[in-house]
Amino acid sequence: MDNAIWKSKLKNRTDLVLKMARYNLKIIFAGRFFWFVLASLVFYILLSIQLVFNHPGFNSSDVYGILFFPGILLVFYPTVFGIQNDADSRILEILFGIPDYRYKVWLIRLFMIFLLTWAIIYLFCWIGYFGLIPYPVFNMSFQLMFPILFLGCLAFLVSTMVKNGNGTAVVMIIIGVFLLMMGDVLGKTQWNVFHNPYDIPNRMNEMVWAQISQKNRMFLSIGSVVFLLGGLTNLQKREKFLK
Repeated sequence: MDNAIWKSKLKNRTDLVLKMARYNLKIIFAGRFFWFVLASLVFYILLSIQLVFNHPGFNSSDVYGILFFPGILLVFYPTVFGIQNDADSRILEILFGIPDYRYKVWLIRLFMIFLLTWAIIYLFCWIGYFGLIPYPVFNMSFQLMFPILFLGCLAFLVSTMVKNGNGTAVVMIIIGVFLLMMGDVLGKTQWNVFHNPYDIPNRMNEMVWAQISQKNRMFLSIGSVVFLLGGLTNLQKREKFLK
């Protein structure tokens, strides 16, 4: 009897979690999740075709580069337009009506966004493994998530300041262009957001490059946490969101 009750409670909780996950995903991607996955897949395939025909001697470094942009595409919309989607669907009023609930909601949403992005990137890595060249699939997907997490948390922070999806998108594009320009200057340092751990410069010791990569990943991780905390702190300013 007790076993049957325990199974019933477990089933009810599992159903509740799945329903909440589907509901939040619908809000996060505003019903466009399938199209963003499809667009990122098409983008990845086109980049792969271009790589095969234009760079016949490609390696893991090149594969990392073409996997990075579909990952950014996946995380861009939900982090940039998330606050606006909440405002448009009148959910912000509900979130601000429950003390501290908005923090939990957005922490769960961001966790779901990044976890789902990692799962899709992991799938893309397997496609590249069989369709392009063999490489460590898990490590490739893991390394890709550092800059994706950094830029996603930065987009979330900017969205809490701008509070408009289109405005946030413009700001993030400007920041992205600036970071790309700085990438040329900081290419071989730990401060390059677009650091490619597989792209070892000529005449540089592999151990030295590994240490630079490790420091870069630490820098991106700390930056992601700072941006996330900054965004959650901005959510305290109720009057600025419910004008």
